Amino acid sequence: MKKFLDILLIVLLTVLVINLFSNKQVEKVNDSVLVQFTDSNYTIPASVWIKIENKTSTWITLNTCNDLKIKYSWNELTFDPSLCKDITISSLSWTTIDYSNDYKKFTDIWKYTLTANINNKEYIEQFELENSGTFTKLFTGLFYAPIYNLMIFLLTLFNWIFWWAIISITFLIRLALLWPQHKMMVSQKKLQAVQPKIKEIQEKYKWQQQVLWVKLMELYKKEKVNPMGSCGFLIIQMPILLVIYRIILSIKDPSHFFYTYSFLSNFDLTTINYNFYWLDLLSSWWFSWLLLAIWVATVQFFQIKLSLAWKEKEKKWVVLEKKKWDEWYSQFMPDPEVMNKFMLYWMPLMVWVFTYTLFAWIGIYWGISTTFMLIQQFIVNKKIEK
Repeated sequence: MKKFLDILLIVLLTVLVINLFSNKQVEKVNDSVLVQFTDSNYTIPASVWIKIENKTSTWITLNTCNDLKIKYSWNELTFDPSLCKDITISSLSWTTIDYSNDYKKFTDIWKYTLTANINNKEYIEQFELENSGTFTKLFTGLFYAPIYNLMIFLLTLFNWIFWWAIISITFLIRLALLWPQHKMMVSQKKLQAVQPKIKEIQEKYKWQQQVLWVKLMELYKKEKVNPMGSCGFLIIQMPILLVIYRIILSIKDPSHFFYTYSFLSNFDLTTINYNFYWLDLLSSWWFSWLLLAIWVATVQFFQIKLSLAWKEKEKKWVVLEKKKWDEWYSQFMPDPEVMNKFMLYWMPLMVWVFTYTLFAWIGIYWGISTTFMLIQQFIVNKKIEK
């Protein structure tokens, strides 16, 4: 064991030394300039950026209008005069030029050609603009565009205060998902109520797997219980979560104005206030992240605790008893006790880690959403008890 640990230590030290030296390697000067689009293929709407990297030993200077020309089908594109400026790039450094404000110039599909004249040399680069696929268009039309415009409307409604828009859109989405969430919670409670019958069937037919599944399906049908009741809600919820995440990440990208409805066309990005008191919702600060993570994880813990079955008289969690010594016991059925413990303890821990490492607005969204679910779960529990 000691030899193994010594070998492992040597390997780790070797990797560490290699990484240290590799990170300190200086990029070689090769008297060239690298000019390229940040992507070789764009889809409409295109947020076009150009990266210019100076690999020479001297400084280079260029004008974004005079020295950079973008053509489509031999016709040169003209851009807003505010884009015209002199840029100086030091040796072994790089810069980017943002054309996202002029996204309306990139609306025709085909190839666009960039010609750059730098230090009396000509550099040519191309990218191809394509239409979005059928699935992307469908996803955008059903989910992204409506929620994006809802976010813009809420920002205008709350005087461009970002955190009010986040809170409002969270409540609106929770209200829209109120009935599917209610059905899922009721289904979970019904499934917990028939656990003794499930246990009885498993014990009786543990030697006959096919018969076991048939009997379980008959029980679910008789008791009107759907063991997959929560899956449908997740299928509905996941696209919405993905859309909100994408919208917030690209909220500063002007090219996404492409999706705005006509009555919201006067939207201005520069007016948005991204601060929530001392907290910047689009940046990171460990202390604020820690407070958010603790709040979200705590709310998640109590929400999951309410969702699990609780037997008042025996003061214990209602779970199936899985006999570990019975090797013929059904391997297809998960251990509910393990699942309950995982949900109760590990899920809040995972949420805590995610909230601590991701943007602050995600923690606010998740915390409000989970608080909403906690209240709803409490109401469902009281209703079922009656």
